[in-house]
Amino acid sequence: MALVTDELLAILRCPVEGGALAEADASLVANINSAIARGAATTVGGAKVEKPIQGGLLNAAGDRLYPIVDGIPVMLPDEAIDPTALP
Repeated sequence: MALVTDELLAILRCPVEGGALAEADASLVANINSAIARGAATTVGGAKVEKPIQGGLLNAAGDRLYPIVDGIPVMLPDEAIDPTALP
């Protein structure tokens, strides 16, 4: 089930690179939530991620996932999670 409408996804852009975003698939979200549960997930800004995410918007390079929390995409650059850096 899509957490973001196609219309919103069409206008949202990565705030760092300006490129298009794609909704993260369920397996990536599950991997991130597993890392969060182990205490191993941090934001790009260095803060520990405490709460599981519902989903996320991924940049084209795949190194910035903007989490969806309580149905709202968090588009702050320092709040992004780098999936490639997860253990």
